[in-house]
Amino acid sequence: MRTAYSVETVRNAERELMARLPEGALMQRAAAGLAAACAEVLGRVAGRVYGSRVVLLVGSGDNGGDALYAGARLARRGAGVTAVLLAPERAHGGGLAALRRAGGRTLDAGAASAAVTERIARADLVLDGIVGIGGIGGKGGLRKEAVPLADAAARSRAAVVAVDLPSGVDADTGRVPGDVVRADLTVTFGAHKPGLLIDPAREYAGSVRLVDIGLPLPREGAELEALQHADVARLLPVPTAESDKYRRGVVGIAAGSARYPGAAVLAVAGALRGGAGAVRYVGPAGDAVIARFPETLVSDRGPQRAGRVQAWVVGPGAGDDAATVAQVLAAEVPVLIDADGLRLAEADAVRARRAPTLMTPHAGEAAALLGVARAEVEGDRLASVRELAARYGATVLLKGSTTLVASARGGPVRVNATGTSWLATAGSGDVLSGLAGSLLAAGLSAVDAGSAGAYLHGLAGRFAAQGAPAGAHDVAEAIPRAWRDVRGE
Repeated sequence: MRTAYSVETVRNAERELMARLPEGALMQRAAAGLAAACAEVLGRVAGRVYGSRVVLLVGSGDNGGDALYAGARLARRGAGVTAVLLAPERAHGGGLAALRRAGGRTLDAGAASAAVTERIARADLVLDGIVGIGGIGGKGGLRKEAVPLADAAARSRAAVVAVDLPSGVDADTGRVPGDVVRADLTVTFGAHKPGLLIDPAREYAGSVRLVDIGLPLPREGAELEALQHADVARLLPVPTAESDKYRRGVVGIAAGSARYPGAAVLAVAGALRGGAGAVRYVGPAGDAVIARFPETLVSDRGPQRAGRVQAWVVGPGAGDDAATVAQVLAAEVPVLIDADGLRLAEADAVRARRAPTLMTPHAGEAAALLGVARAEVEGDRLASVRELAARYGATVLLKGSTTLVASARGGPVRVNATGTSWLATAGSGDVLSGLAGSLLAAGLSAVDAGSAGAYLHGLAGRFAAQGAPAGAHDVAEAIPRAWRDVRGE
């Protein structure tokens, strides 16, 4: 499992470690890892380090020092290294001396703008050390004097490597409130920062490499958790020799309408592949569901008389059927609320529930629930998902290119990035709701069901698309492949 820590936690760990190390040792560790990563990139883009052209964008903070020391290491290997200094009088003295001893050159960003632009245009690699978690980059937004450098790097053919995080993003929230450097690779030190894992900032980080510098991070206190294959494999329900369809869990699906029967079919499709032993369907699309999935247990008697279930999914394609949503919310089993169910559910009824509740809005639905503009949710997804979870007393899965799962009890937010942009297709969310609801019925907690469901759904989207358009039914069909991939089968 990958974890991400706040700037404050990382800074405290750095201070604790530096108190035990010789002066400058921690920066040298970071620079060594950074230089090794840059050398690998140069091997790909220029064929070798020797004779390659490297430009360092150097601010006045520790990130600038990391960049200078890493540049010195590259210069000693034969690279032509030029450091562009945004504040020459405040550049890291030790790093600057090391670069010059290694044969590197320096330019004043303000006094030699034409020369700077030319150097960046001809570079094989640009190293972004403008600001980091302790400066403007940690809080978001580049200063105006740094914007031309970011623009020049974007226009060049150089590979752009960011030091710790791309300058301009907010390290703690993932917000991008202004101009920002767009990196191909971010080399981060000691711990992931939340902004590297959450959109919109994640889009600017490129690939992320973590360099272990020995930070004494607390076991508790992470801001984010990102599950990996092994973590999800441990969560997935696997039947035993004594299992039957009822012991494995029965999930109820209350979805669909005369206008949207397909939503019911897709939610059932996700549920049938989600690990529960049986699926009960309640709603007006019973004929369509049976025609596609004859193994479904169909009832036309409403949720309260449909038979025993271990969890309900309500809302996909429900139209204006508020009565069915209210009946499901009254059930004393876990409930997943999606799509129209989010609009129809009474907030007080959600908060009054004693059994677990999992809400699965996209940004537009989250904005409506919070009473804010969609742009506000998209600009600060971490704060939005936490606010929704606290306000409704529910676990909230906020859909998007990175999916966030927050518990009403607080603690680390789960983040998932297994998906693909091809999942932005009608009905994809219906499949996810059925899949996660089935995991709820199989006994997973709301946080685990949402996290594992999003992980499998994202993988299934990748397998279904493989670089080409795919429909929601293709995603459902690919869930077994994603399940086997996670379990290594």
